[in-house]
Amino acid sequence: MTQSRVAAVDVGNDALKGIFGKLESELYIPNVIAQDIEDRPVIGIEELDEKDPIDNIHIRVHSPALKENNAIYRVGNLATKSTNSTELDPGSSKSEEDQTLVMLFASLALDAVSDQNQKAFKRNHNVVEANYTLGTGLPLREVKEGKDVGYRAQLLGSVHQVEFLVTPKYQGIKVNIKFDEVKVYPEGFAAYINLVMDNQLNLINKDLIDKQILIQDIGGLSTDIAVIRNRNVDDDKAQGFNLGVAESLEAIREEIRSKHGVELDSRRDVVDIITRKNDRNHIMVKGSRTSVHDITDRILLELAKKQYRYLRNVWARNSQSEICYFVGGGSAVLKEYIKTLNNNLDGFNIEFFEDETESIWMMANAYYKLVSDNIRKSKKKEKAEATSSSK
Repeated sequence: MTQSRVAAVDVGNDALKGIFGKLESELYIPNVIAQDIEDRPVIGIEELDEKDPIDNIHIRVHSPALKENNAIYRVGNLATKSTNSTELDPGSSKSEEDQTLVMLFASLALDAVSDQNQKAFKRNHNVVEANYTLGTGLPLREVKEGKDVGYRAQLLGSVHQVEFLVTPKYQGIKVNIKFDEVKVYPEGFAAYINLVMDNQLNLINKDLIDKQILIQDIGGLSTDIAVIRNRNVDDDKAQGFNLGVAESLEAIREEIRSKHGVELDSRRDVVDIITRKNDRNHIMVKGSRTSVHDITDRILLELAKKQYRYLRNVWARNSQSEICYFVGGGSAVLKEYIKTLNNNLDGFNIEFFEDETESIWMMANAYYKLVSDNIRKSKKKEKAEATSSSK
């Protein structure tokens, strides 16, 4: 039997974060794709293999799960340079978009062909047969609507093929992806698991175990507020909202274009301007360092007010909650605005992760812990059954 490799993948609205194997490999890919032609032009074609594959992902994707099968895409950083690049639209469902699957398959294919996996999967000439045990997640709203069942079914029982086209190192290689198991978790619950369990699946933060807590996960397209009670998500109390940071990032991008004549490639560029350590809220205009603080402050403060209103309303209906944790990439963008509002208004007990990297990778880390725990329990059960049958 072919070895099954663990993959924990968070297809975030801003970027995909993936953790593979035994924590020895990870991938971060901006969630941007662009349909393309097979022979994309490359300047300096003879130097292609000296470039970084992660910045030049050019693939054909074949899968019965896709609405548009056999299409060719630029993915991630390469796609941001295209005039026809697409990011997930506000109001869309992650589980029903081809883009989610294209990003997922691309990340798995990149992991499968990496040098460290030369002996992990069977290879026949330029075809790699890759088996994965996948842990991933969907917004709470989609799980409550039962969309996780269909999403999981699309992945299981089929072969999904990624063919690398004009991609450094991997040009001409095909990867056949099969899933031995797929676990789809609600994102809010995953964040909770990350708070109370370490990578070795030991309990940490034991004081949180029996508390009633809120987790407000602000993503690109949606916001989930999970109510954790008795170590589980309270399905009746948990709420999902079709509002994330994407619309605000687009508004900032458009206003920078109209006011300063600067065209930013994607929402990813706006996030970089807002969150980077040096020259935050500044851009270059005709070679001059220019502040866009007035634009970002006004638009993000309005969004922070809406997010704070969500918190206030959910807390009012769950008055015995002890703390709310803000997680997700959107929380990193809005952190200072929400803190200021809270200090000036209700003074709720709220907590942000000061390490923005920890917040951004929280979901992928949680999926890794959850799927690893599931594997451990399955092996324990198999061992018990084998012992029982041998008696």
